[in-house]
Amino acid sequence: MEYLPVEVIGNILSQLGAARDVVIASATCRKWREAYCNHLHTLSFNSNDWPVYRDLTTSRLEILITQTIFQTRGLQCLSIFMDDVDQFSAAPVIAWLMYTRETLRRLFYNVRTTPNVNIFEKCGRQKLEVLHLAHNSITGIEPSYLRFPCLKSLSLSYVSISALDLSLLLTACPKIEVLSLVNPEIAMSDSQATMELSSPTLKHIYVEAISLDKLMLEADSLESLCLKDCTLDFFDLIGKGTLKHLKMADASMLHLEIENTENLEVVDVSSFTIIWPKFYQMISRSSKLRRLRLWGVVFDYEDEVVDLETIAVCFPQLSHLSLSYDLRDGVVHYGLQGPTQLENVAVLELGWTVISDLFSQWVAGVLERCPNLKKLVIHGVVSEAKTHEECRILANFTSSIVRLMRKYMHVEVQFEYE
Repeated sequence: MEYLPVEVIGNILSQLGAARDVVIASATCRKWREAYCNHLHTLSFNSNDWPVYRDLTTSRLEILITQTIFQTRGLQCLSIFMDDVDQFSAAPVIAWLMYTRETLRRLFYNVRTTPNVNIFEKCGRQKLEVLHLAHNSITGIEPSYLRFPCLKSLSLSYVSISALDLSLLLTACPKIEVLSLVNPEIAMSDSQATMELSSPTLKHIYVEAISLDKLMLEADSLESLCLKDCTLDFFDLIGKGTLKHLKMADASMLHLEIENTENLEVVDVSSFTIIWPKFYQMISRSSKLRRLRLWGVVFDYEDEVVDLETIAVCFPQLSHLSLSYDLRDGVVHYGLQGPTQLENVAVLELGWTVISDLFSQWVAGVLERCPNLKKLVIHGVVSEAKTHEECRILANFTSSIVRLMRKYMHVEVQFEYE
């Protein structure tokens, strides 16, 4: 170890990450102490890593973090995550940011401060590439002054920001590729909750727990979009056909419009109420689709049926298909009409929320449409307090599957019950 270059030792210490471990390791010898001071590039303060953080007073914790940071030179990644810790004073937080901002590339910051610290003002016009910010308030974004020329990934969780400032913030990040919004508090300038976002460089967007009347997104380079637990009356995505991955879970929308879906490869929809004809019309041009998941989907009209014939014809390259069985008023929402087979489907996931005697027949019908199947996964929900009737149906289903799979000895079968 004594022959290791001090720069290599700095890399080793940076792999530890946790500030407590780094400080302890740096006490090994003078050379390791030098590496800590001059060549450490990653430092993390996380109350989950060391419970003692929670036992310290706020002022003592501020001093400890300040002393640790100020002994380093050239930090590139700084993570401060203090859960269940009282609010920090603004002065030491500003000192940490001012001391590290010229070399910082990645900042993960989840600290409540009094008064609020404008992170963007302190870190603007620097080399920051990744910023994860939580439990803070963002105000007064001025793109002509606050520029982030290198920022590629921005994550905002439980932050307070106006719709206008969020739009301006994207404008101030000319290279941004990843945007994550988790449960933000969006302030609106008018009575209608409308937000318009635009970025020519965005490739990946994740939005969770947001409620708006209208969300309009213009992103010509967007490749993946995930909407989770969102309530939107109107969502409109304008792009140039680069979207490949679309995922929606626990979402509620009255109107959904996505332009240019020709290059979609993955569509994953779960716990979502849809008007199938409109949704199908939107994705029907996606001839490159390889993965389709419709799970726990509620159709706006009870008599709507998604037939496998339509899926087979429109998505010839489909290799992974996931459907959850739904029987209402005697109508199965995934019908087996038509002769066209799903030639390329290699993985099939089928499941139920409420099992019935017809489920095994439906599984057999779907299997007949997949001549080149390699793996079958059965998902089911089994209540703890099972009635006699539920036990009977589950037993009959098990027996039926055993008999059925004797015809498909080449197919791997997997069961996943909740």
